[in-house]
Amino acid sequence: MHDVIGLSDSPEEINDEVVRRMQARYADELPLLHGADDAVRRLAAVFKLGLASSSNRPLINSVLAGAAITELFEATVSSEEVARGKPAPDVYLEAALHLGVTPERCAAVEDSANGIRSAHAARMRVIAIPNRRYAPPDDALSLADVVLDSVKELTPRVVAG
Repeated sequence: MHDVIGLSDSPEEINDEVVRRMQARYADELPLLHGADDAVRRLAAVFKLGLASSSNRPLINSVLAGAAITELFEATVSSEEVARGKPAPDVYLEAALHLGVTPERCAAVEDSANGIRSAHAARMRVIAIPNRRYAPPDDALSLADVVLDSVKELTPRVVAG
């Protein structure tokens, strides 16, 4: 795409600029669902938590630090750190590996179609909290074990099944 558009900056320079701008934006307002940080705290009191994200490492670190929840995650993995991104299962499988558990003993909380497909392909319990702006299609939602209306409904009991 870089060559097709005819940009003078290298792909790495473009990526660095996008990350810089996103971090500046996140300093003003974090892209978190209302109540997500509380849900993470509820779950971390009971389970080991891992994060499997399509975001790159600097943005993952910025969001976790900004929400003051970095220490609640025992493992964080970016799709950039595995061979294939979502909807392939790689990022979830790597997170389970870092946690020292089999994927079948994990639950994934997802809001996107590709995330739901990725977690399902990894053989994890899938809890969908659909993104209201970009709701996953029915075929993706049908892969979820549980569909919640709000992150406020996300409790240890729901995760445990």
